[in-house]
Amino acid sequence: MRQLSLRSTCSRLLGAAAPAASPVHTRQAASRFSGSLLTGNAKRTNGLVLPLTRSVRFYTAQVDKEPAVQSGEKHEFKAETKKLLHIVAHSLYSQREVFVRELISNASDALEKLRQLQTTSADVSSEKPLGIDISIDADSKTITFQDTGIGMNAEELKENLGTIARSGSKAYIEKMQSSDETKDAANTIVGQFGVGFYSAFMVGDKITVYTRSAKPDSEGYCWDSDGLGSYTLSKADNVPVGTKITISVKDDAKEFLDKDKLSEIIKKYSNFVGFPISVNGEKVNTVEALWTKSKNSITEEEHKNFYRFISHSWDDPMYNLVYQADGPLSIRSILYAPSKNPEEMGFERTKPGVNLYSRKVLIMPNAEKLLPEWLRFIKGVVDSEDLPLNLSRELLQNGPIIMRLKSIMASRIIKWLQDEANKDPVKYGKFFKEFGVYVKEGVCQDTDNQKSIAKLLRFEVSNKESKELVSLDEYVEAMPEKQEHIYFFCTPNRKVGIDSPYYEPFKKHNINVMFLHHPLDEFVMGRLSEFNGKRLISVDSKEAGEALKKLSDEAGEEAADSSKTVLTKEETDELTAWMRDNMGMQVKDVKVSDRYMTYPAIVVDFESPAVRRMMKMMAGNTDEPMPLSPCTVEINPRDPVISGLFALKGKDEELARKVAMQLLDNALIAAGLLDNPQSMLKRLNEILAATVN
Repeated sequence: MRQLSLRSTCSRLLGAAAPAASPVHTRQAASRFSGSLLTGNAKRTNGLVLPLTRSVRFYTAQVDKEPAVQSGEKHEFKAETKKLLHIVAHSLYSQREVFVRELISNASDALEKLRQLQTTSADVSSEKPLGIDISIDADSKTITFQDTGIGMNAEELKENLGTIARSGSKAYIEKMQSSDETKDAANTIVGQFGVGFYSAFMVGDKITVYTRSAKPDSEGYCWDSDGLGSYTLSKADNVPVGTKITISVKDDAKEFLDKDKLSEIIKKYSNFVGFPISVNGEKVNTVEALWTKSKNSITEEEHKNFYRFISHSWDDPMYNLVYQADGPLSIRSILYAPSKNPEEMGFERTKPGVNLYSRKVLIMPNAEKLLPEWLRFIKGVVDSEDLPLNLSRELLQNGPIIMRLKSIMASRIIKWLQDEANKDPVKYGKFFKEFGVYVKEGVCQDTDNQKSIAKLLRFEVSNKESKELVSLDEYVEAMPEKQEHIYFFCTPNRKVGIDSPYYEPFKKHNINVMFLHHPLDEFVMGRLSEFNGKRLISVDSKEAGEALKKLSDEAGEEAADSSKTVLTKEETDELTAWMRDNMGMQVKDVKVSDRYMTYPAIVVDFESPAVRRMMKMMAGNTDEPMPLSPCTVEINPRDPVISGLFALKGKDEELARKVAMQLLDNALIAAGLLDNPQSMLKRLNEILAATVN
């Protein structure tokens, strides 16, 4: 209460002493005045407590006066400048709100220049703390951007504002980099082109600039233009060091006079600028640019809060990566792997989650070209000083630097995920359950990184529990010396796979088989084709049958239980020929199987079920069944159904024909190829009726 009373008294005293001061400046001065009272830097005179004389002079000087503009000279823009100005104001930027980013970036440049010159003992002055103040006056329809940076003199005004596409920042960087002492400092300058200032004409029909250079004995100037072809340059008194830009807002841009909207734009594009930004006295950029800090200095709580800020979500990150490099490109980045996959929760395909910055200024949100598409689930920030920007800082060129950045970041993310998998396999298993589909997508699409992405895959295998996942590396390490290939089986679930006739011979030979349950898995195996020199072979393929025969021959095993009655070669030849003739166009061949099996028949050499599903989708998911390509039927001559069929065809050929077709449908179901199992019910009932009668 005592502090409030003191501040109130100071405000009344200063208001009486300096009636011309603006309310904002009065409040600022009152705050400083009362601050001196509270810290004891004051003396008592005639019952009043007054600050020391030096303090009175200092704070009185802080009450800014309105600039007094003298008569000036009118200058015409060059013809090419007029054309470029029209392009900037009307078509260069895709969103008008980026004028805020451009002006803040220019202000940040000016502040950084002043700070660097001060550290190198240059003879420059600074009257106020470094910062950017934005004020909105809805009544007069103006937005003012004011910085306390290095400012400009008359020549610099003509060069930087009088000639469009003239970049003061670019020239400054070139000058700084020519000196070893200031070479590193040049890297903190944001601006690279001179058109950003003119983006203000997208929302304003007049721009007025007040500026005074921080160099000793510099004069103040006023620059104003309506953007139609000329500008006026005048001397001005009472101009503080720095630059003040006032935009007279157009009628169709009044939404930018809203404080909350302007603050949101600043948070979107310039939240991590290294200087305080305030809007009508309220600081806006309150989140720290964590990617500029060292990895060990960032706490878990900071990671959690920053992840939620940058991803606009409320879950916690599963993994985080702070990656910084100075060569071959300058990179500062912070990346997160979420704990939940929004696409799995029924949401639409997610946008890329990494934002691209240059020196803490947002260049492209949700940057599509920064990472391969399969990494769109990664959230975070990549900041590079080496980015080639087009005139608007908005659209990236498809140049070699961008491609190099993409390659570096993709490789680093893959290594990061592999390190996390090695560190904690159980936790990585949870990650893969959520985001494994993205990894599989990467194997199919990202040919440059396919081999390293494949190491991130995880699968169920037949010789471990259902919930335990293994990598391809682990599968290969556990392979017996004589096993030549990696075997997989695309099946709806583990139980179907275990009970399948295709898995049966592999179980007998104690060969480990990967069970793949996702619709994308068959495409993944097809695109990968081999891993570490081992071919990837499906257990239902012709190649798998040949490998099984080789194993059986080496072990001297029979293809089936030799104790059961088997048809002679002449009988099997007769039966297979008869079946081939009666099974129609769906079958191209019938032969005796070399596989060990306890089933009467299987089909091999058939088209991929995944490809069939894809073709059906492309056909518009019609109710019409997809026609089957002809396949090969392999029979087990020791099975009682097969020997019974041979006998039946001589007694009741019509019933035998129905049994043969039922065997074919059963085999197609086991292979996942029968689109409509209901179609066989009538025939099945007829067979049952004949059996019971």
